Amino acid sequence: MSDTPPVSAGDGGPGRQPIWSRPERGSRGPAPAHSRDAIVVAAVALADTEGLAAVSMRAVASALGTGAGSLYRYLSSRDDLLDLMADRVIGELRPYPQAEGDWLDTMVLLGRRQLALFGAHPWLLDVFHRASGVGPESLAWFDNCIRVLEPLPCSVTAKFEAIAMMTGVVSLFARREAAAGDGALSFAGVDLAAYPHLVAAFSQPPAPAPRADLVERTLRSLLTGLLLAEPG
Repeated sequence: MSDTPPVSAGDGGPGRQPIWSRPERGSRGPAPAHSRDAIVVAAVALADTEGLAAVSMRAVASALGTGAGSLYRYLSSRDDLLDLMADRVIGELRPYPQAEGDWLDTMVLLGRRQLALFGAHPWLLDVFHRASGVGPESLAWFDNCIRVLEPLPCSVTAKFEAIAMMTGVVSLFARREAAAGDGALSFAGVDLAAYPHLVAAFSQPPAPAPRADLVERTLRSLLTGLLLAEPG
């Protein structure tokens, strides 16, 4: 995952109570000087400008003009902060498009919005998959996808799989864009004499450019294949 170090395990084990089910702040200590939301906003801004590795309790506290210890009145660990950050930016996928037309067009649009979100917050690629980070906005987005797919007669399991696969494919496109710009494959300067099939492929006349880009073609093929294929 790019050059970001692995997320610290902290107290983020499977038995950890989700941050959204806990009080806004602890009951002890002086009156709050900040809100949980203000802490998350500061952390997101830091991650957007300096990367996820720069987001520590101390760095976020410094951005708020307070000490790191004060943040522990609102959060028990950096894991809590990462969960809140991810769910907050996923909320930027709102407002959801109305599913008044073709379900496939709507799902492709949702996939494109996901791709744009990863572009706006590249650090999200490193944290969105955390099981502990499935918060209110993540659930609302998933609920919306199920709403879009309601007209399809396939099983709920197939719909869940299709949504998960769409997100996975979109994240791959986002990683490609982040790592290589346009992601164009080049063999410039490479002697291909030992690779006859590549030589033959490059000898073919160029095909007409497809009407839809690779993202759209991939999402359409993936979703129709998973959701409209005859059961085996």
